[in-house]
Amino acid sequence: MIEVISMIVLFAPLLLVLFLANWAELERERGNSAGGLTAVTYLILVLLYAVLIGLGLILQLVSGLLSGGNLPPELLQAYQTAGIDLAVIESVVASLPSIGLGLWLPSLLGLLLLLPAVRRLLARFIPIDPANPVHAVALALSTLVVTNLLVTLGIGLGNLAEAASTTEQNAGSLLVQLWAQQLLTALLALVGVGWLLRRNGRSLWQRLGITRLNGRQLLIGVGIGLALVPIVIGLETASSAVGWEATDVDRLTEALLGPLFTSIPGILTLGLSAAIGEETLFRGALQPRFGLPLTALLFALLHSTYGLSIATVVVFILGYILGWLRNHYSTSTSMVVHAIYNMTLGVISYLSVGNI
Repeated sequence: MIEVISMIVLFAPLLLVLFLANWAELERERGNSAGGLTAVTYLILVLLYAVLIGLGLILQLVSGLLSGGNLPPELLQAYQTAGIDLAVIESVVASLPSIGLGLWLPSLLGLLLLLPAVRRLLARFIPIDPANPVHAVALALSTLVVTNLLVTLGIGLGNLAEAASTTEQNAGSLLVQLWAQQLLTALLALVGVGWLLRRNGRSLWQRLGITRLNGRQLLIGVGIGLALVPIVIGLETASSAVGWEATDVDRLTEALLGPLFTSIPGILTLGLSAAIGEETLFRGALQPRFGLPLTALLFALLHSTYGLSIATVVVFILGYILGWLRNHYSTSTSMVVHAIYNMTLGVISYLSVGNI
């Protein structure tokens, strides 16, 4: 329950700025002055990124002071008394510069994206309106994906896998957490495209590309979802054969999601929750404004537990295919592909460990 509350707290400021941005855009569409609302919206983002920049710079400063064995003796004594290995302390100190960089650099980019001149430049390459506050906020928030990835890499996938493996994962709790995360992701998409303010009912679902599936679209979704599985398995097998193994990625994935592969409800959750959350946000809300290549890239980088590995390339290709389907059919078709793909991989994992 604590984890779910933490997720709600994490998503709350994102939902707030998107709601305010849509309110400002609604006033702009009505021909009213939206300067005050826009300013408040941007101010919240500026404060958020200022905190992240400050924290990142502090971490880099601290790492400089503590590097080269400069840990105060009393601090070392306190750690040893607590039973913390000196090697662990040194590993943490060594990771601080990378973590700090991962906090301040994308945050600086997020601030730059709030500048109209920068958005006018981007509008030459992606279909955004530089004057639209919703587009500005969406662009700025997208840098949090990069922050998440860089901080994850800074800590180290191996260190995260080690930490996760020492924590007992309860399958039921994991199910609740994953559904909460993906439903909040879907809510982010709904609020982002103007739910309750600028769009409701049919116009909302049309904007997201979520439509009723016909038989042909359903068959296409199921067929492509199944066809992708052997292709991906083949790519991963080939990468292992040439020495491009991602041991830490596999360890971290198993530590975080392993319990879900051992039950039918877990496998269904892996497929259905991702289809509802990730597809609604990426293919439904973002792609019509960010374009297919950028959306596929953000989708790949969001899966930070893959680091920068062959798995990241696979997810980028998957995201590109899902985006192509969104453009030619609908987000609903992409949802079917994503769900079938994830669940098929889950079934293969389930059978491979002898759960029959």
